[in-house]
Amino acid sequence: MSPALTFLGAAGTVTGSRHLLEGGGARVLLDCGLFQGLKELRNRNWLPLPLDARSIDAVVLSHAHIDHSGYLPRLVRDGFAGPVWCTRGTADLLRIMLPDAAHLQEEDAAYANAHGTSRHQPALPLFTTADAERALALVRPVRFGERFDAASGVPARLVSSGHILGASWAELRMEGRLVVFSGDLGRYDVPILNDPEPAPEADVLLLESTYGDRVHAEGDPAAGLAAAVARAVAQRGWLVVPVFAIGRAQGVLYSLRELEDAGRVPALPVYLDSPMAIEATKAYASHPEEHDAEARGVESSGGRPFAPRRLSLTRTVQESKALNDLPGPGIILAGNGMSTGGRVVHHLRRLLPDPRTTVLLVGYQAAGTRGRLLRDGAREIRMLGGTVAVRAEIMRGDGFSAHADRDELLRWLRQFRRPPRATWLVHGEPAAAESLAEHIRRELDWPVEIARDGARVEI
Repeated sequence: MSPALTFLGAAGTVTGSRHLLEGGGARVLLDCGLFQGLKELRNRNWLPLPLDARSIDAVVLSHAHIDHSGYLPRLVRDGFAGPVWCTRGTADLLRIMLPDAAHLQEEDAAYANAHGTSRHQPALPLFTTADAERALALVRPVRFGERFDAASGVPARLVSSGHILGASWAELRMEGRLVVFSGDLGRYDVPILNDPEPAPEADVLLLESTYGDRVHAEGDPAAGLAAAVARAVAQRGWLVVPVFAIGRAQGVLYSLRELEDAGRVPALPVYLDSPMAIEATKAYASHPEEHDAEARGVESSGGRPFAPRRLSLTRTVQESKALNDLPGPGIILAGNGMSTGGRVVHHLRRLLPDPRTTVLLVGYQAAGTRGRLLRDGAREIRMLGGTVAVRAEIMRGDGFSAHADRDELLRWLRQFRRPPRATWLVHGEPAAAESLAEHIRRELDWPVEIARDGARVEI
């Protein structure tokens, strides 16, 4: 029987990245992510996999974002005991993210039990902190480009994709087939991380399509941030930036420092209100080998790339609440990036009704999230058991996207020495995947298909 791929997530959506590669008696799971966004997607996290977790020989992670790694503790809880292969940067971030994700699961279950908001009695977490610790014990870090056997007879390597710290595309060989999984590809010529490394060839390619139907705006990527800071100053109000703790928080901090150094914005008080983002920023600083020449130049001259002049780290809940008593103008960077939970929700509940407030959206806003509603112009938002009026100015900072756009995806593909025999588009909403597929057919003349959720294809 030929090797086969089964698309267990991130097919027709951008979350829940899980792709099963089988052949030669081996089973390797490419990514192990949680579903996020719409409730119907989140509910899928509770459904059992269509195979016994104990039958999976290994997991290969492209990077640490929760939609690519967050299901690991549940997989371990269900019996998986094999190695989890990833880069060293990804391993450092997993030590931050998985315990935090488990803590949130336990908190949600405790809240549901205390307030009777679950139909399950008692409500249980999807996984626990103990499950997260057992998952971390299975992590096997490797260097970029290092050859390793993901499973018996499955040589593999992980190569930098430039998306976030430690992010990689994966190359695996199974029964003579060379399989490349893009993970999430980063952008070219943007600050902090090196550009995505090219993949020379593949028989089978799994390619993300998150931004397959759009091109990032040309020009100054920090212009939106500078404009948002200027409005906060003019209004003497707060600038609230919902950030993903991994990648986006560091990008915004880096750009704020650059804007201050260039005299384009005043040095306002900046509060990084996310314990996870604080730890992730330390991880970014500890991996200069992944930084681009510009970031290394800042470091070699004695500067701190991720430290605006008046940066404060808000670690505790009490410190976060104390921000309520401070007058603007100032800047709050708080998790999470889609405003579905975390400390940013409390800041938004307080500040959205104030027309002096500016909210800058700097990340992808999945369908069904509060961030998407704000982006689309909602005038009121449900949160924390009530309805909140939206009188704040909602702005967009699309220049901070860490995802390759359509043209950058095509640029990466053009570096292949030969077209893959088969290309499957994953990790994209239907319109994005369809658009990218059409461009690949028209501009590259490659065979390309869009992965269907649950489909199993021989390769």
